[in-house]
Amino acid sequence: MAECGGGIAHRLASRRCCVFKELSFIDRRRTRNNFRNVSMIPPFKKHLFGTRWRSLGVSYRILSMDAREKSTSTVLESSKHKRVPVFVVMPIDTFGADASGSLRIKRLKALTVSLKALKLAGVHGIAVEVWWGIVERFAPLEYNWRLYEDLFRLISESGLKLHVALYFHSNVHQHRKWGVSLPLWIAEIGKSNKDIYYQDKSGLSNADYLTLGVDRLPLFNGRTALQCYEDFIVNFANKFEPYIGSIIEEISVGLGPSGELRYPAHPLGDGRWQFPGIGEFQCYDKYMMEDLRIAACQVGKPEWGDRGPQNAGCYNSLPPGVPFFEDGQESFISDYGRFFLEWYSGKLICHADAILAKAANALKKYQQTVETSVLLVAKIGGIYWWYQTISHPAELTAGYYNTALRDGYDPLASMLSRHGAALHIPCLEMMDNETPPSYLCSPEGLLQQVLASFLNGHI
Repeated sequence: MAECGGGIAHRLASRRCCVFKELSFIDRRRTRNNFRNVSMIPPFKKHLFGTRWRSLGVSYRILSMDAREKSTSTVLESSKHKRVPVFVVMPIDTFGADASGSLRIKRLKALTVSLKALKLAGVHGIAVEVWWGIVERFAPLEYNWRLYEDLFRLISESGLKLHVALYFHSNVHQHRKWGVSLPLWIAEIGKSNKDIYYQDKSGLSNADYLTLGVDRLPLFNGRTALQCYEDFIVNFANKFEPYIGSIIEEISVGLGPSGELRYPAHPLGDGRWQFPGIGEFQCYDKYMMEDLRIAACQVGKPEWGDRGPQNAGCYNSLPPGVPFFEDGQESFISDYGRFFLEWYSGKLICHADAILAKAANALKKYQQTVETSVLLVAKIGGIYWWYQTISHPAELTAGYYNTALRDGYDPLASMLSRHGAALHIPCLEMMDNETPPSYLCSPEGLLQQVLASFLNGHI
């Protein structure tokens, strides 16, 4: 993707922007390949965060895009000529195992020097990924925050702020050398019960994230998945209370694969999917299927609960010739198609609603004063390929019931507004003319639609 182009910059000119740069502290030659631009759009609940950000002109919430190349995109100025706060994303390989197998911060002296240099260069803060698979790694309710205590202290002493992302997924498939798995005790449960993970129609599991079918089932040493997430968030807030609002300005809560609210319909790294495949529906674990059967019975159509769409192609199918994504009796616009997609997308929104409610409640006491208020952030996927088709098949398999006939992002806006949560969208600083025309992509169209959904009637 190219740098932040004039069109995007113009659309964001009236808003504060925040640039995220992914940076290796050790190898500076890599810095030009990893720029991430994040813009802020006004929050839904101004009474929660408005006062805190007033010194910056207005209140903001996050909408992010991805720029991979040129450093000229790292500083944008608003119409009020305010400089763009820059956050540097902590590299995935910051931690490493010592001879005993214990994790520690690698190259501590070099990291300290780099942090001080970033501060002198005008960087506002550091974005740090906090992994469930590191902190609660060995046993349930046994949290080890030592690594993050050391890292946060180092960042604070350098005079930098923090954006913290609490992640409940695994990234082993994307980063096999430096990847973080789910907690080991979760993996042990998964060995005897693969249905705790998402499954496709072939029965293949995706162990990157727990299926939302187990959100309310006490399968994890007496706790539900939602209780595991809540306990982690509460423990984090208690542990780092002195930092919240002063050093920690924003807390992002992971909601699915790659931290995004979506199904793993387009899995990376295991060979099943390649761009621009439409992906596959991920609802075939026994818990999701049981929920589907109940939903079908509730509408008087028990036969609809036996399985997901059988005419929806496979991971690498293209829309032409895939019946479910065309017109017809068994397509996405049929009675069955609408029922299934409402259920499939609705489960995803309920999942996010439940987690964000728990996160907002855990952070509620910090919102009472300007000094301690913190911004809650949720991340969704930027599924831009096949956007110019009627059915938007890649979005449908990912869980976004968004078509040319239905706005799938308006329900997300309504849900986030209930929790005063900001929105983060990755990989959207692309221009339509940068994408292959035969794949009917429109990252610009997707961005415009999401902005409209979140700005119209939800502020």
